[in-house]
Parts: sequence; C-alpha cells; structure tokens
Amino acid sequence: MPRRPALKLPLILLMSPILSGCYLLQAAQGQMQIVARREPIPELLADPATPEALRKRLDYVAAAREFASRELGLPDNESYRSYADVGRPFVVWNVFATPEFSVEPRRWCFPIAGCVVYRGYFNEERAQDYARGLRLRGDDTVVGGVAAYSTLGHFKDPVLNTMIGWNDAQLAATLFHELAHQVAYVPGDSEFNEAFATVVEENGLTRWLISRGSEADLRTWQVQREQYAQFVELLLETRERLAALYRLDLPVDEKRTRKQQEFARLKMQYAELRRRWNGYSGYDSWFSRTLNNAHLVSAATYHGCVPAFERLLAEADNELPRFYERVRELAERAGKEGRAALCGLAPDAASASSLGSSSTENTEYTK
Repeated sequence: MPRRPALKLPLILLMSPILSGCYLLQAAQGQMQIVARREPIPELLADPATPEALRKRLDYVAAAREFASRELGLPDNESYRSYADVGRPFVVWNVFATPEFSVEPRRWCFPIAGCVVYRGYFNEERAQDYARGLRLRGDDTVVGGVAAYSTLGHFKDPVLNTMIGWNDAQLAATLFHELAHQVAYVPGDSEFNEAFATVVEENGLTRWLISRGSEADLRTWQVQREQYAQFVELLLETRERLAALYRLDLPVDEKRTRKQQEFARLKMQYAELRRRWNGYSGYDSWFSRTLNNAHLVSAATYHGCVPAFERLLAEADNELPRFYERVRELAERAGKEGRAALCGLAPDAASASSLGSSSTENTEYTK
C-alpha cells in the first residue's frame, strides 16, 4: 500500500496566543491531546502491565531510533522516544485541493512552516466539511487519513498507536523520514522537503535492514519499493498529460470530457501494471474511487524531486553527513531559483510550485 503523507503542522501557528479561529483551536486541542498522552518508551518497556505485542513493537522502535542517531546522523533528541495512543485509526486527516483545470495544488500558508499543500484536521468530519466547501467552489478535493506527522522538532513527537501496526520496514522508514525533516526544512517548499526526507528514508532503511541481517525483509522491501516507484510514475505521467491538456484553449465541456478520459486511461494503465505484478493488488483501493486532480498532489510533492536528491547523495559518495551539509546549503537558497536548479524545473514552474496557483490562497486559507 502507498505510504500516506506525513503532515507537517505549523506549530508556531498552533500555539500563538495572538491568532484565533476554529481551525487553530482544533489544531491546538489536537496537539495538546497528543502531548498529554505521551508515555516514555523505556517506562513502558519496564512496565509488566504493557501488553507483550506492544512491548515488542516499542522495543523495535527503540532500536531503530538509536540507529537513526548513531548510524544515520539524524537528530539525537526526544522525538520518537515516547508513545501515545490517540484512540483512533488516524491521527489527522489531510485535505488536498486543486482548481478544476489545474494540477497545481492549493496551498495554505502559516508562520514558520510557510505554505504547504494540505490542510490538516484532527477530526475527520471537520476535514470533510472543509473539503465539501472547496468542492462547492469548484475545486477538486480529496481527504486522506494520516497515521503519522511531524512537528519539525518543536515538540517531542511520539510514536503513535496509528503507526504501531505497520510492518517493521514501514515503521523504521517513517521514523527516518520524520527525523530527516529536523535536519533540513524549507518553509513553503513541500517538494524540496519531502523529496529530501524520502531519500533519507530509503537510504536509511537499506542500512538498517542490512545491519540487522534482514536480507529477506530487504528483498521484499526492494520489490515493494520498485512497485511503488512504478505506481508513482503512472501518476506523474498522468499529471503531465493533464497539465498539457489544461493549457489548451478548449471549451469547458470538452476539457472536462478529456480530463475524465485521462483518468480512465490511468486506470487502464494500472490494470496492465497489476498484470505485470502477477496480480499484486496493493493499490486496488486507491483506484477504486472516482479520481481527480487532487489525488495526484502527493505523488508530485513527495517524488517529483527525488531523483535530484538521489544524484546529490551519489555525489557525496553515499556519505550522509556530506549529503546533509549539501542539502542545508541548498535549503538556504531553495526558493524558486535553488529548487529549480536542483530539480531541473523551469523558473516559472518552480515559482508556481513554491507560491501556489493564485493570490487568493494566501489570504483565504490562513483563517
């Protein structure tokens, strides 16, 4: 199954007493609920009342967390050294949106975090209500449950019950990904941030599994990673075709018809890909719904710039400290010019991706 994006909530916005509104209130309440439920993992491991199944998962988490700092050079702090049960299957629900005839995501802008391509809610009903309002305005939208998120080191992020049922590889990979955001993070540049963290995640997980002698798990993960890469490639190709379509001067009805044809083509391409996978059905649920532009946002955000970061890591001779140093240098100038140079984007495309697709987004979405 595709890993759900991890939400980066703007913590300064959550806690600032000079800001108000129902959105901020629910965000602050949700974060404080997590803070209140944190329990140190060492204490849970020492407590005989801790269920054995949970104890095993937390012991694995503790080992992966130590490896992250000791071998991967990731921050050695209190993040992911505690556990919290939030009592629900997802910790937050993300709203993604695009205009009807654009693949550029709507962006919501906050202090510190900058402009991000989602709006997160700790309550699913509120997320659905907000998405419904965007649809009435004419946008394409999608709401997705999120099992893990990062506060970028502003809080001592715990491992959550929503993560604990994952397999070993996915659990360790998520820890590495979220900790990578504390190494380098560019406010307002989700594509840069997520691609960097994805490369750290994949490289770190390979090292972790090798260190544990888990060759079988490594082989399984490599197959799944290749399948996921092929899935993402389909989405990115569809996104490119749609972007070209939306630039055409066509009647609205014709544009809508051709848009739906592109999504039908995507489903047919997936059926062929599934056949080549000998019937592997891990992405069937993703394709079982009516698709729109908003479903493509995560693929572009998380993976569009990954090849550039992979090249950067290779240039650093696969040495993570050198890689981090180079990324930090780029992060200092990673606006439209820096990311355009790294990812091979045209300046106009980089600007649109960094700033959003219309000036109204930066005012409406901060209330």
